[in-house]
Amino acid sequence: MTVTDVRKDIENLTLVLTNHFTAPVDRVWQVWADPRLLERWWGPPTYPATVVHHDLTPGGAVRYFMTSPEGEKYHGFWEVTAVDAPHSLEFDDGFADDAGRPNTDMPVSSARVTLVDDGTGGTVMTLTSTYTSAEDLEKVLAMGMEEGITLSLNQIDGLVAV
Repeated sequence: MTVTDVRKDIENLTLVLTNHFTAPVDRVWQVWADPRLLERWWGPPTYPATVVHHDLTPGGAVRYFMTSPEGEKYHGFWEVTAVDAPHSLEFDDGFADDAGRPNTDMPVSSARVTLVDDGTGGTVMTLTSTYTSAEDLEKVLAMGMEEGITLSLNQIDGLVAV
C-alpha cells in the first residue's frame, strides 16, 4: 500500500493524502497524464472509471464516469486550473450529471497534486483537496471519500512498478 499519511482538517477545509512510490516522478506523472492509466486507478476497485474526455492543460477538462457493480454510472468532472508537468497539477473536482455538467447540489473541491523526487529515485505524491465549507468536506467524508480515494491511490503501485 502506498498511502503513507491521511490528514482530515475540518478547520482548514482539507483532506490531504500522501503517497510514496519507488518509481521516478516522470513515471508517476503518467498515471495522471494518460487517460487509459487514469481509468485503471481513479475510483475504488469495484467502481472502475471510464474517461470520456481528457485535456490536462490549463483551462482544459477531464470528464469521466465510474460504474458500480450493479451497473449504475456516477459522473464526475475536473476543470484544470494549472499544470506544471511532471511536478504538479491543479483542478476543480466535482460530481456531474449524466451529460457531464457539474452537479451544483454536490460539493466541489480544489485539488492540488504535487510529485517530488524523494532523493532515492522514488516519488512522494501529495494530493490536497480543499473544500469551500466544513459542511462540504464533512458531506464527502460521510459518503466514504476518504476510504474511496485511499483505495484508489493504492492501485497506482502496480501501474508505476519498475
